[in-house]
Amino acid sequence: MASVPNMTSPLSENAKNVIRPIQYRDLEAIESLATGATDADSNSCSVGFVEQLQQVRRWYGLLKFLSWFPNPYQYVFCVYVAEAVQQIRGVIKISPFNRTRSTWRVEQVLVDAAAKRVENTPATGEIGSGLLRHCFETIWEARTWLLEVNIHHKTTLALYRQNGFQPLAQMTYWEIAPQLLEKLAAHEPDLPNLLPVSNADAQLLYQLDTASMPPQVRSVFDRHIQDFKRGFLSGLLSNVQQWFSHTEVVSGYVFEPQRKAAIGYFQLRLCRKGDQAHEAQLTVHPAYTFLYPELLSQMARVVQALPSQSLHLASADYQPEREEYLEKLGAERIDHTLLMSRSVWHKLREAKPVSLEGLQLSEVLKGLQPARTPIPSRITWLPSLSNKPRALKTDVSLSASTPPSVLPKDATPQAESQETRN
Repeated sequence: MASVPNMTSPLSENAKNVIRPIQYRDLEAIESLATGATDADSNSCSVGFVEQLQQVRRWYGLLKFLSWFPNPYQYVFCVYVAEAVQQIRGVIKISPFNRTRSTWRVEQVLVDAAAKRVENTPATGEIGSGLLRHCFETIWEARTWLLEVNIHHKTTLALYRQNGFQPLAQMTYWEIAPQLLEKLAAHEPDLPNLLPVSNADAQLLYQLDTASMPPQVRSVFDRHIQDFKRGFLSGLLSNVQQWFSHTEVVSGYVFEPQRKAAIGYFQLRLCRKGDQAHEAQLTVHPAYTFLYPELLSQMARVVQALPSQSLHLASADYQPEREEYLEKLGAERIDHTLLMSRSVWHKLREAKPVSLEGLQLSEVLKGLQPARTPIPSRITWLPSLSNKPRALKTDVSLSASTPPSVLPKDATPQAESQETRN
């Protein structure tokens, strides 16, 4: 596939260096690149990405077909590769973050650490920047870009900062041991208005999501009511995926009848095989932080029906009550990440400024010159306008200069004639 024209990436300067969409023949090279990376600081690849590559190898034809028309899984595996001297030197994986696709997420950036040792190939930083800039130019509907990076990956963090990403929030991932889950399950949760989630509750969940985060994060996420609804096709494919992966999704929300609003929400992704940890997503209204023990007890009761396994949960720095409760509970911090965002308008500040010193006076006044030579013409509307004022002026002058005795009886004012009669 030919390279993208007019790219700002350094890779476009060399005809041998190409950034293009992924092909089936690239899967083996990408997998070896992911598993063979030794520099942990510059490698943000996880075991989950390697497993995803293995699944894509089996379902590549179906995923390619789904990417041709709008559907919930159109961008499930949107990947671009950087090829230099007919070898894969970098990979980037992106996906839309919301339903309107105004915010996109950079899920994976993987660069070959040995690329700088190969002659006539770009350096590692240039490859990563080229992949990011290619996505910024290709995905024209994205207004904001979002990503999450481990705070210990200094090289990757520097790459994102170099390309305009700014910190948005600090994320902390917690692990609740099975012993703590048993203690939580022993407590009877006080949730009388715990309801299952359906598409009819999308408005309530949207309002809860809006109230649970600061304005800056809310504007970057740019979620709407449609983001909390699930279509028939999406639900069907999700159930098929859960069946193949031996997982189960359980969700619910707490309804406040007086305010008629949702004040708490949880979603559990359970592993029925018991070989992976359970994952939980929790949203609580800032005014109802007392729901943390109750919701965690409810989730612990759901987990008890499956093989014993720990529970993973995330918290942000703008949720101090959650972090305080998890510390008091005895949960263990397992990871620290930085949530970063970048607006598409960021690069406008880096445009080359126009120097006013180099402009000539003729160039400045060029825009003020008329398009053609003006032709003088006679003004014909002055006489037509001057006739009527003269007639009015004549009538007024006669009435003002002629005494009432000289005026005819018809022209005598009405007020004066009444005085004469009296």
